[in-house]
Amino acid sequence: MNKALSLAFLIAGIVLLIYGINASDSAASHVSNAVSGTPTNRSIWLIILGIVGIIGGGIGMLRRSN
Repeated sequence: MNKALSLAFLIAGIVLLIYGINASDSAASHVSNAVSGTPTNRSIWLIILGIVGIIGGGIGMLRRSN
């Protein structure tokens, strides 16, 4: 994977994780958590995709280019 692409995945992962954490602290997520016991699907997906982006970008940045 190209270093620039890896860096883009890493940055996108960080941004998605921040949005996911903010979305899980929103009023809609609090209502969903009170009713069903889980946060909204949007916040869960943003957090999962953020973690995947951080891991994928981090691995790509640590790999040695040939």
